Amino acid sequence: MQRDSGAAVFEFFAGGGMARLGLSDAFEVTFANDFEPAKAAHYDAAFGPGVMRCGDVAALSAKDLPGKAALAWASFPCQDLSLAGARGGLDAPRSGAFWSFWRLIEALDAEGRAPPVIALENVVGLLTSRGGADFAALAATLAGRGYWFGALVLDAAAFVPQSRPRLFVVASRVRPPTALVAPTPEAAFGAGPVAARISALPDTVRDRAVWWATPAPPSRNTSLADLLDDTPCGVCWNTPAKTQTLLAMMSPRQRAAVEARRAAGGRHVGALFRRVRVEDGRKVQRAEARFDGLAGCLRTPAGGSSRQTLLVIEDGAIRSRLISPREAARLMGLPDTYPLPASQTAALHLLGDGVAAPVVRWLAAHLLAPLAQAATRPRRAA
Repeated sequence: MQRDSGAAVFEFFAGGGMARLGLSDAFEVTFANDFEPAKAAHYDAAFGPGVMRCGDVAALSAKDLPGKAALAWASFPCQDLSLAGARGGLDAPRSGAFWSFWRLIEALDAEGRAPPVIALENVVGLLTSRGGADFAALAATLAGRGYWFGALVLDAAAFVPQSRPRLFVVASRVRPPTALVAPTPEAAFGAGPVAARISALPDTVRDRAVWWATPAPPSRNTSLADLLDDTPCGVCWNTPAKTQTLLAMMSPRQRAAVEARRAAGGRHVGALFRRVRVEDGRKVQRAEARFDGLAGCLRTPAGGSSRQTLLVIEDGAIRSRLISPREAARLMGLPDTYPLPASQTAALHLLGDGVAAPVVRWLAAHLLAPLAQAATRPRRAA
């Protein structure tokens, strides 16, 4: 799997190395860290041993990190920032691991080894967590250490058939080149959801904010149906009775949409989740399917309802089954050569916790690599 080349990068909260896959055209990972032994072991299986350091980021010190990296990437835990979680924010134990990462950056800075570029990835809920206080704290932290910073929202759906919007905060220790900065949020791709949070920052912090001038991603040319296997490994089709149970859980409007597609003929593939809705004052579990060519956001398998189901309508028949780990890997933009854990649960946990590799590749090409090059470019004498 290894094809890294270019400037050095430290990869924190690395998981299965999906960020590394996206960065590998322009950067070389020289150090990686993850807390979970299973993920760290899989990282080594995918890329070979040598750079992964398994353990709590809080237990690391600057001496554990080799040399000076051009980029530090951190996909820090999202559980306390997600709408699906308790939203304890950056003060909660899991998402609060960001501060342990940041203490390493400060220690590197004290040694003159701070990465000139930092990329942070998390759920879009970081913008609204605790009324925006968490985003404000993160922005103030970057600005206080002398970084210019900007944020943009990118949806994996622009690259792969999976709805997966994520927030990317990118910071540069040197003033960004004008070619990488847009004059207004309206002129910057993906900055719309961020604008209100930036405008609410204190002046001293907002003075360090920039709008990244990135192009819009190219149009996606694949749909969910294109990534599915006719005979998926390790996944069986549900019995007709179980499929009928799922259909019975649909709202009348959803069921009518399914019947309309069956009557129209042809092949239709939908992605289905089970959700709890409040109807007439009571909670009802509903099965909800989308037929727009996209899968829903992949999640870690915490239970049966978190597993994504496929609904296939063809020749008047309706079948259903769970998505396979290999299909989920394709939805994350991973090649079929990417090794997966033998356990379906372990594989889906690894994938549901990751970042879509094509999104990282696009970000690296249009922003991270140019910023790293600008930071290392020799200065002209005055």
